[in-house]
Amino acid sequence: MTPMRFPPRFPRPPRPLPCAAVLAAALAVALGPAAPPAAAAELWEDGAVSTVGKILWDMGNGQLGMCSGAIVDAPNGSVIATAAHCVSTPDTPEPPEEAWFVPGYDHDRETYQREGWRVAAFHTPDGWDMTQEMTSILPHDYAFLTVETRGGRTIQQEHGANRLAFEPVQEGGEVEVLGYPAVDPYDGESLHYCAGETQVLAEGEAEEPNVGGLLLEDCDMTAGSSGGPWLAEYDERSQSGTLLAVMSVGSGEGHVIGRPYPESAKALFEEAGGA
Repeated sequence: MTPMRFPPRFPRPPRPLPCAAVLAAALAVALGPAAPPAAAAELWEDGAVSTVGKILWDMGNGQLGMCSGAIVDAPNGSVIATAAHCVSTPDTPEPPEEAWFVPGYDHDRETYQREGWRVAAFHTPDGWDMTQEMTSILPHDYAFLTVETRGGRTIQQEHGANRLAFEPVQEGGEVEVLGYPAVDPYDGESLHYCAGETQVLAEGEAEEPNVGGLLLEDCDMTAGSSGGPWLAEYDERSQSGTLLAVMSVGSGEGHVIGRPYPESAKALFEEAGGA
């Protein structure tokens, strides 16, 4: 395949969705010759998934920051998996003062603080260092959030959870990539997905920042889908699966990359999950 190359600089996210709203569209990966038009991400036909949701925070001036995420099974029942750039970026190196995760989000923008679970703590790897070049830290584009309990119940008790997998990730596995794309033709209010076989990017197939990432082709997820889960073995009854990666970057031409959790992320998960 054509090696995936980064442009010399990273454009800012679209103005209506600033900050962490998505490097999955804004931090585009140049793919050389123009690719054929990507297939549109499909609307999730059941409306929403209880273990998948949307992260929102007030950015002031009437603007909301937004990303996607998923509940993962943890000892404390309160952990959300998402992308590190949903927590901090070079433009906004500090996490939001307040953020909420809304599981099963479906047109809940006006009620997200009431319906959502308040984020108590943000957990990013040491390698996600805002003083370094983005190309050097992109392999660390994964994070966890710890959310508060509500009424003495955890989010996992109320909504279920996905199993979290760590590297190595099996080559060629079938996945469903879920998220809330928010740039035209999408509005960020409905869950969408792409499905297909993944490819684990190896040296020689991609520029160094993307090596080890999962590639899915023919998917036009846009800003807002960042941090969304890449799920294998999805079960309709439990509305959960095995989380292999979180949405990291995209080309804008139908190629998206998920960032798996490396073995070294287990300590970060234990920090977030109270193990």
